[in-house]
Parts: sequence; structure tokens; C-alpha cells
Amino acid sequence: MSAKLIKGTEIREQILEEITAEVAEIKEKYGKVPGLVTILVGENPASISYVTLKIKTAHRVGFHEIQDTQSVDISEDDLLALIDKYNNDDSINGILVQLPLPKQINEKKILNAIDPDKDVDGFHPINVGRLMIGGDEVKFPPCTPAGIQEMIVRAGVETKGAEVVVVGRSNIVGKPIANMMLQKGVGANSTVTVVHTGTKDLAGHCKRADILIVAAGVPGLVKPEWIKPGACVIDVGVNRVGEKISEKTGKKIAILKGDVDFDAAKEIAGSITPVPGGVGPMTITMLMLNTLRAIKFKLGIN
Repeated sequence: MSAKLIKGTEIREQILEEITAEVAEIKEKYGKVPGLVTILVGENPASISYVTLKIKTAHRVGFHEIQDTQSVDISEDDLLALIDKYNNDDSINGILVQLPLPKQINEKKILNAIDPDKDVDGFHPINVGRLMIGGDEVKFPPCTPAGIQEMIVRAGVETKGAEVVVVGRSNIVGKPIANMMLQKGVGANSTVTVVHTGTKDLAGHCKRADILIVAAGVPGLVKPEWIKPGACVIDVGVNRVGEKISEKTGKKIAILKGDVDFDAAKEIAGSITPVPGGVGPMTITMLMLNTLRAIKFKLGIN
């Protein structure tokens, strides 16, 4: 029997509808809406595509959205001054700087200049620290890990006491989701193991996971025999492995594969995310949710 599919596309729609309704309530009661600024430096095609989707989603849920595009040769000082401007703009609740940045700019310095209370990406060291402490200290969990946890919860997967194995130790996905899953609270209270390239018996660790979260960036890394029957498998990998001609448009499109051998894994797992259409759609969705959280913190709304 095939596993239940945990579809990020469907969960995204549920959450965006909830955000839209809450934004309308805040506007009616307080006369304000969440403000989000996206700063794009240069004309990287992938960044432009991603930012365009962020703008579209922000408008859909009723946000005040500013798209601030800067020349690729902007100086670091000028970019810092721009961030400072938005840090002090009361109409802006969330600031997002699209990465990567040009080589003349220190990305770490730029991200650290964002007001932690407007850092809706959750990358500022203060927000990383808040995440580590957990509980009420958390303001903005990083978007992809937050999306993963939301998918697990909404799929009805039991996390309390569950053996969670995270494959990958990146600062963006692996480390934060591991920390989030071991905290006390809904969608957590798990026993967590993080495995990586230095781990002995990688397959053995994966095999005992009730919840297996794979974020290694290696197509097909996790084989079906590594999966515990009935486990929940969250595949974060989106790997471009070639191109094909779209039947709808006749244009070339990327062939995407996850870090898990999906076709074989779905016959063993209890639930699994597809690639594409799984974790991917959740990242921007959680960015919107963090921006909503930002205005609620400012207005003192629980």
C-alpha cells in the first residue's frame, strides 16, 4: 500500500487562507496590515523568480509589500544604510534580503544588520539563539524548518517520543529543524539524531527513524531499505538532474529529484512528501506567517 502523500501545495493553501483572514481582522481592528520589504541586489534570474513569487504571495494575503531592487554594484555601506532605513520604518514589520549577494558585500554583515524583530527569515544570531532556547522566546523560526514542522503536524504524525533522524547539518535546515523537534511543545518532544557525511552506519540510523527528515542535497541518497516501515519521510532535497520538454508548453523544464528514492520509498513509508510539491511550497508560506507574527508582536496580539 502506497504511503499517504503530504502535499505542501495543499497545506500552503490552507495556511495562506488563514493568514488572509487574520490580516483582515487586524486591519479592521487596528487599521494596519503587515508590511514586508524584499531587497533584491542585481538581476540573478533565480533570485528574481523567487522574489516575484514572494511579492505575489504577499499581495494575495493583504500585506503592504515593497520591492526594493538595487544595482549589482551597490556598495556595502549603501546597502547597510538601506537596511537601517527600513529598520526605522514603522510601516515595515519584516525585512528580507534576497541571497546570494554580490562578492563586494559581506552577507553575514548584512544579515546581522537587520533588526532581529524584523528578521522574518530567522537568520539573525539573536533569533537563532531564541530558537535554541525555545518556548516563548522564539519569534521567527527559519522558514523551511518551520514549514517542515507544520507539515508534520497537519499530517497528523505523532511527534511526542518519536525517533527523529535528520540527514544533514546545515544552518538553514538541518540544525534548526533538529532543535525544533526536540523542544517541548506541539509538533516536537521528539528524540532527535542528526547524521551527516561523518556518520558511521548512516543507513542504520535512518532505519530506526519514526520521522526521517532528509536535507542532504544528494539526489536519491536515501534508499528504500533505509526506511522503517510506516515511517514519516520528509524529503527537503530539490536536485536538478536534467531537463525535459514540457508537454503543456513545449519548453525545456528542469527534471527535479529529491534526496529520497521516492518511487520505492512510498511503498514502505507511512507518509511521504513528494518532490516537487512537498516542502518547497512551504518556505514562502512560512515567511508570510513570520511577517504576520511580527506585526502581532508589535501590536501585542497573542
